[in-house]
Amino acid sequence: MARIRFQTLTEQMFYTLLCLREECCGMDILDRIPAMTGKRVRIGSGTLYMLLEQFCDAGMIRETKVEGRRRSYLLTEKGREMLKEECLRLSAQLQDYRKAFGEDETE
Repeated sequence: MARIRFQTLTEQMFYTLLCLREECCGMDILDRIPAMTGKRVRIGSGTLYMLLEQFCDAGMIRETKVEGRRRSYLLTEKGREMLKEECLRLSAQLQDYRKAFGEDETE
């Protein structure tokens, strides 16, 4: 069965959208993701620019300015909703893990 596009997000997708809560360009995102995650998550430039194009096409981000080859983007309401849904999904997974191992959420 084919996966529905953007039903769930990879880490690279999630952090790319998270970076775009503020207007920034691709180079900014390439710097921000490792800084935001303590270098745990990295994204290649080819992957990033492919994602930016796909997110634009899906209406999750919008291009805000073009200065030569430098393009800036910003999260749309649809993108914010996708981030919120993904956060809820990840939280539910964490709760399931804690229940399975009998861990208290306050630990």
